[in-house]
Amino acid sequence: MADFKVVVSDPKTKAYQFDVTGTEANKFIGKAIGQTVDGGAVGLQGYTLKITGGSDKSGMVMRPDVPGPKRQKVLVAGGVGYTPVSKGVRRRKMMRGREIAPDIVQINAVVVEYGDKTIEKILGGEEEPAEETEEVEAAPAEE
Repeated sequence: MADFKVVVSDPKTKAYQFDVTGTEANKFIGKAIGQTVDGGAVGLQGYTLKITGGSDKSGMVMRPDVPGPKRQKVLVAGGVGYTPVSKGVRRRKMMRGREIAPDIVQINAVVVEYGDKTIEKILGGEEEPAEETEEVEAAPAEE
């Protein structure tokens, strides 16, 4: 059984983290970086999410140009998972493929299509504005 932490970034506001287990987590298995998923899998009804990356239990990052779900040694010159010290330096690093497998721990996604409600309202964090009451100004006290 797969358990994921899905980090959903909303370009308009901020990022949100969801714990996904059971049958909802199975909707992510087999998907690759760049594919879209229904937001209902994380509780965001009406939203569409695009998978942008992730990592496994030991911190290996998923790389979009590595095929399959397994770990592989890849010769890289930059990009996801490696920043060269100087120009032209390449290095062989262990990376994870672009496909989501059950041993992935974190999945990163971004909102592509928005639903009717805001994410704050769905999560219950946004309160309705209170009605403004007229305040009576107190007269200055006479000495």
